[in-house]
Amino acid sequence: MSKKNLSQREAREKFLELSRTIKTAMMLTDLGKVPIHTIPMGSKEILDNGDVIFFSKSNSGHNANIEKNKQTQLIFSDVKSKEFLSVYGTTLISKNKDLIDKYYDNLDANWFESKNDPTLTVLIFSPQKGHYWNNKTNTLITLAKLAYTKVTGHETEVGVSGSLKL
Repeated sequence: MSKKNLSQREAREKFLELSRTIKTAMMLTDLGKVPIHTIPMGSKEILDNGDVIFFSKSNSGHNANIEKNKQTQLIFSDVKSKEFLSVYGTTLISKNKDLIDKYYDNLDANWFESKNDPTLTVLIFSPQKGHYWNNKTNTLITLAKLAYTKVTGHETEVGVSGSLKL
């Protein structure tokens, strides 16, 4: 796997590409405690500046963790496309009615009474740095390349990974 570290505009573009393709992320909070608190979160939108918008309940464990320490990590994973992204940043908790009105939809009724639910909060994750892994070939081709390397000892290109400095 080759390395391609990205910074600034290129890093943001790679982050936007991967996070907008992979709609669900594992959100990690209380990063200094073992085990790390982890929960799957579906993003409402990824803004052009890289901020990720989620809805959450004010009485949830991850909200409590964010209130203590806003340092957060998101892990995006798409096994089918072989694209992976781990990004570190900070998360703010908001009750902004404009954001709730903009992003609330029928699917959210599975977790909240309505857009007026008093426990409904908006989480705004702002990325700082991360790492990506990207393999654009399908599984069969990747397996063939790995088998070639195993038999011949010659390295083959199976994808690209690198750090993101946002």
